[in-house]
Amino acid sequence: MKNQPAYFDTKYTNNDILNNLGNTHPVINQTQVASTNFPVPGDQIYLRLFKQEGILEIWYKHKNQKYQLSKTWKICTFSGGLGPKKAEGDGKSPEGFYATQGNLLNPNSNYHLAFNIGYPNAYDRSKGYTGSYIMIHGKCVSIGCYAMTDKGIEEIYALVSQALSSGQTQVPIHIFPFKMHTANMKKYQGSAHYAFWQELKPAYDIFQSQRRVPDISVHNQHYIVR
Repeated sequence: MKNQPAYFDTKYTNNDILNNLGNTHPVINQTQVASTNFPVPGDQIYLRLFKQEGILEIWYKHKNQKYQLSKTWKICTFSGGLGPKKAEGDGKSPEGFYATQGNLLNPNSNYHLAFNIGYPNAYDRSKGYTGSYIMIHGKCVSIGCYAMTDKGIEEIYALVSQALSSGQTQVPIHIFPFKMHTANMKKYQGSAHYAFWQELKPAYDIFQSQRRVPDISVHNQHYIVR
């Protein structure tokens, strides 16, 4: 959101979050920690969002194992419908391949808790797309961001913070318009955004089949997915 600073110089631990929220708003509780699908410090995590389905997934990888699904949350709201964000003020929530890191976390956000997804990325910049302060945050209100319930963002923020404070340098955030299986690709093949979506699909396919986060680069204004 535009009244939030995009960068923060301090890394915040889960204890910092708990202290900011107070004891009445626990972020990680012992029931969660004891769960067999709950990431522990040192695990790598990965976020996938699907606009049409309105969900955010957190996946985690323990040591050399493949990624496993930890939990799925409903996205409370996003704005602008399907398609990529292209300009500051267009009200669109982005699609594409992003990442957050320690200096992009804000436990003091006006939207309860927030972290910047890193828009615009290299692809967006190569296209001349503009925009700033694109977050995943709480309060269930959005103008270009992905808004969660306060309870949801507390859990998500804690997992992101835990991963970043225990060795993960960046948390990838991949945002898809919909689950990119064959039926949906056929359903949306008439969209003006279809060529762009075809560039996202290889990343979806690799993760679906191999349970690994693909390597992504940008060349000549196109995503290269390996």
